[in-house]
Amino acid sequence: MEMGESCFGPINLISPGTILRAHGEPLDVPAFAEDGGEEAEIAARYVIGTDGVPYRVGMAAGNEFSDHQFERRNYLNLAGSKVRTCSLGPEVVIDPDFDSIPGEARIERGGVVIWSKTIATGEAEMCHNLRNIEHHHFKFPTHRRSGDVHVHFFGAHSLSFGDGVQMIDGDVMTIRFDGFGRPLCNPIRIARSPGEPIATLSLT
Repeated sequence: MEMGESCFGPINLISPGTILRAHGEPLDVPAFAEDGGEEAEIAARYVIGTDGVPYRVGMAAGNEFSDHQFERRNYLNLAGSKVRTCSLGPEVVIDPDFDSIPGEARIERGGVVIWSKTIATGEAEMCHNLRNIEHHHFKFPTHRRSGDVHVHFFGAHSLSFGDGVQMIDGDVMTIRFDGFGRPLCNPIRIARSPGEPIATLSLT
């Protein structure tokens, strides 16, 4: 599976799909991370046909979920900040209007909304149009292997992190876009114990 943040241009992250979570499932902040926070987005889903042609299956609300503290220290950390769990909305819209899509993101703690903001995404809100983004991703033959599934995240313009919100274990992230059905909700789950360094062993 290929996953890309495309608000400011294509960034390709390769994943076997095991990082995807459903509506209601927790998004994990691993022990090595500095932070975890929502990224309210629209996610387009594609499948590569037997003819090698990418077919856009539809779009849904998405939460790309990132380590914004790590990303803020250096823009080159952008891709690395996204190698973690993320989620796709409970409903898929087939061939929606993707010009300008308003929505809302909010954070709840103990059933109380501690942050909310109006957001927007779509071609009118991005630096690239959809056709250009899709071309620059799928122009690579390795991205057009029959049977592969791709998810592209198209970002919105506001984050709770940008307003100084520090999320804690159990906070619930809710993302809603007009015309995209039920909101996408995921709690945050923070690793409670430090991880051990990964050791590599020789085969000899």
